[in-house]
Amino acid sequence: MWTDICQKQSAWLGQSNGKNQSLVFDASKVSSLDGSAFAFLIDIEETQKKAGGQFDIRGLDPKYQPLLREFDPIDNLFPAPTAKSKTSFVVSAGMAAQDLLEDARGLVTFVGQLSADLVWSIRNIRQVRWGDFVNAAVEAGIAALPIVGLVAFLIGVILSFQAAIGMQQFGAVSFVGPLAALWIVREMGSLITAILLAGRSSAAFAAEIGTMTINSEVDALVTGGLSPIRFLVVPRVLAGILVAPILTLFADIVSIFSSMLTMQIYGIPFINFYNGMLSAVDVEDVLSGLVKTTLFGVVVSAMGCLHGMQTGTGAAAVSISATRAVVSSIVMIVLVDGIFAYISYRTGF
Repeated sequence: MWTDICQKQSAWLGQSNGKNQSLVFDASKVSSLDGSAFAFLIDIEETQKKAGGQFDIRGLDPKYQPLLREFDPIDNLFPAPTAKSKTSFVVSAGMAAQDLLEDARGLVTFVGQLSADLVWSIRNIRQVRWGDFVNAAVEAGIAALPIVGLVAFLIGVILSFQAAIGMQQFGAVSFVGPLAALWIVREMGSLITAILLAGRSSAAFAAEIGTMTINSEVDALVTGGLSPIRFLVVPRVLAGILVAPILTLFADIVSIFSSMLTMQIYGIPFINFYNGMLSAVDVEDVLSGLVKTTLFGVVVSAMGCLHGMQTGTGAAAVSISATRAVVSSIVMIVLVDGIFAYISYRTGF
């Protein structure tokens, strides 16, 4: 009925271009109105006004008058579209620079508070929330073992195959095992772990703390005189420091084992691979990877907590915080890896 009446109304208004056309709705026999009926009336009235005509409702039960007045004037329901003013390049650049400075200031403040509270946690071990620490370690560590193992296994296979293709041209396939093991221990194992933690644990920390921020639970901690950094961030950062080296060792073992299996295709026995690995990899290489992955664990967990506490309002705020946490974590991982590579080059560690 709605479509049929609207079509007839449009045809009627088109006969005289809608000028001074008055439409009266007789509601004297209407006994019940629901939301769709009000929407119908509003649609008819809005069409009349657009065409320059008039609309009137007569005989409506008085009990429906308050509801009808809620939509008066109907012009507020159909605001005229306004063109957005274009921002100049200078203004956009200034706003971007201001946002960058605010983010940098927030990052420096957060790093300072976190460093102070980590020192506090060392001095006051009994006051640390070890229950949250265990939960975060289990969620970020034990629960991540399957995906870390799968990715590490595939990386070991791919790395060995790609290296063997090039080394085979020079008759140096026997050197693939030692080189792959050295690369896995010093670089790939820690990077695999850090990136997976960034995509998994950092986003989880950001979503969890972000939800608490939206629900005003973080504000409640501040009101109660508790430090959100000590209460929420410190246990998760300590969990990241613990699980990152453990997951890295696990990834190293799985990757080296998959590389060893791959080299069987090229006729390299296990014992030859093992002896070559011992000659190329020493304890210093393993410690170098573990130290680096410990820094990665701090960065990943801290970035997740930081963006969780910076969560805004709205339904999409948590997902935005989780996305920013992952992106920031990966950027910081690359930055820390580059700095550590330069330090290794200068010191040989």
